[in-house]
Amino acid sequence: MEIIKLDELKGKKNKRGVVAKAVLKNDNAQVMNLILSEGDIVPAHQVPVDVFFYVREGKGTLRIGDQANVVEEGTIITCPPNTEMELKADQGEKFEVLNVKTPSL
Repeated sequence: MEIIKLDELKGKKNKRGVVAKAVLKNDNAQVMNLILSEGDIVPAHQVPVDVFFYVREGKGTLRIGDQANVVEEGTIITCPPNTEMELKADQGEKFEVLNVKTPSL
């Protein structure tokens, strides 16, 4: 068993310019904790695996394909493989999500 405390993980800016904490990575899954400050954007991109987002804190806009919604803490959003996704901290507050890819990339 491994116990992971998100608040104790170190974060650093990723290639998309937002703070990211590597939570878990194995053959079956990859989990990142993305922390967007007001105005931050994860630009549109897609990956060849299933993805889901769990909103840990705050609210922001999440676009999956052609559908964009303001989502808030406690919400889970799914994204099928090869579907464009984009995140925006555009609601006047921090927007923190867990990004889970299955299987891992």
